[in-house]
Amino acid sequence: MDHRESDLMDERLCESFRIRRIVVEDDAVRMQEAEKWVIGEISLKIFINGTEYASLLCLNQYAEELALGFLHSEGVIETIGDVASLAYNERLFAAMINLAPGRVVAKSESLRSVTSGCGKCFTYINPLKSDQYREAGGNARFSLRDILDLMKRFERSSELYRDVGGVHSVLFHHEAFSFFNEDIGRHNCFDKTAGVLLKAGKMELAGSGIIFVSGRVSSEIITKVIRIGVPVIVSRSTPTAAAVHLARKYNVTLLGYVRKNSGFVYSGEGRLV
Repeated sequence: MDHRESDLMDERLCESFRIRRIVVEDDAVRMQEAEKWVIGEISLKIFINGTEYASLLCLNQYAEELALGFLHSEGVIETIGDVASLAYNERLFAAMINLAPGRVVAKSESLRSVTSGCGKCFTYINPLKSDQYREAGGNARFSLRDILDLMKRFERSSELYRDVGGVHSVLFHHEAFSFFNEDIGRHNCFDKTAGVLLKAGKMELAGSGIIFVSGRVSSEIITKVIRIGVPVIVSRSTPTAAAVHLARKYNVTLLGYVRKNSGFVYSGEGRLV
């Protein structure tokens, strides 16, 4: 089963502007009229039990899944059973979540920090607080040839980036289920992935899946991967040093600069064949 965005130039995702294009001809520089699509942006407000909890800058799609995944990443929820109700008000760009009885929000138990994501949203978990996360387990093995082939397909999938620009992309791949999405913040892409798996009741697939990402892998991104439970992350860009340390500590297989038929393995090489 394959889930992905489809409607390019959807007015929820992009907006058309009349602009001036800079043109150089025979050493003369001039401007000419043109039309260009520009990536959209909303501020998604997340309410828990009627109180605003966070505001995320994102694309206007998969709002419910983004809200669920964000709360999962923050440790507010563990399973979909922790959510009593969920609704999205598209007019207000607000996700309204009521938690199940007995589930409480305890911001005071963790540190508040600004994430390294594009949206500069606040998170209520210190990305380096080790007791929040579990070591990646499982006996799954992954073919390097398959990873290289999947990365090539992943790079061709980013139609919104190719046509408009300004977005990151993430692919969760499992033989039984895959999900591709793009967003202005790469952290949002990971939270949407977690939310889709939660909402679809397929979180158990995470332990034998792979995540592909277009941008760099920071400590924030690794913590999201650990929270989801995916053992392998593959990036076409670089990891940060903190991300490598966390990947090694939590037994995550981390590959970077994977392009065409090359790349680097920074941790967890034992899973690769």
